[in-house]
Amino acid sequence: MISDSIEREIVIAAQPAKVWPLVAEPGFWATDDETIQGTMAEEGQTLVVTHSEHGEFPLRVEKVDPPNYLSYRWVSAFPGEELREDNSTLVEFWLTPEGDGTRLRVVESGFAGLPTSDDNRRNVIKDHTAGWEQCFTALAARAE
Repeated sequence: MISDSIEREIVIAAQPAKVWPLVAEPGFWATDDETIQGTMAEEGQTLVVTHSEHGEFPLRVEKVDPPNYLSYRWVSAFPGEELREDNSTLVEFWLTPEGDGTRLRVVESGFAGLPTSDDNRRNVIKDHTAGWEQCFTALAARAE
């Protein structure tokens, strides 16, 4: 059976007020375009983020509840396609104060419903699992 979601957590040695603006940069996990740095997600906002190696990824900001929760929907398995409910995954972030830091949790879900082969779905999940590890390491370094 193919998993429908990826879940990851990290404790970052920075207060939520410092982590929130980084998580609120639309598509920060999928782009190497530094022009998004310092931008803030707005609920209902749609845009395309670009990665120099992997292409363009349409995304929509679903919900913004500063500084605790943020969710995005993005076309992760089909770069360049128009965003639809059936070809996108939901990425949710929760920020919780923990001691002097922040526990950041991400859940990316919706893989099981993607209109693609099981082999491609497995590859996407594998790539995203490794990607979240790299993303969290980079995000922690920026915040700390």
